[in-house]
Amino acid sequence: MKSCLVVDDSKVIRKVARHILETLNFSVDEAEDGRQALNRCEEAMPDVILLDWNMPVMSGMEFLRALRGSDQPTQPKVVFCTTENDIGHIRAAIAAGADEYVMKPFDRETIHSKLQIVGLA
Repeated sequence: MKSCLVVDDSKVIRKVARHILETLNFSVDEAEDGRQALNRCEEAMPDVILLDWNMPVMSGMEFLRALRGSDQPTQPKVVFCTTENDIGHIRAAIAAGADEYVMKPFDRETIHSKLQIVGLA
């Protein structure tokens, strides 16, 4: 079973994403900010991370830069899930190492298609 870490400061978004991912046969862990997410990745690296942009403590971009700059032997796919939809944000996310980008609100079909694009569905 593939694993996914959902990183979002919204409990509702984490719950919705968990439900969608579990119907797609993923095991799911959650973190409410980038710092918690880094800790989770040190414990067990997931196959994919759904990552929010705007969070307290450590933003999605700060987390992504730290993750991609780490010396972890395996790197997960990262899909930004955010309300930031301008081309500048999308380019910055891809440049920092994101594999894909999805707009909130999202649904099962959207998540499934993005996971297919990154080779995990």
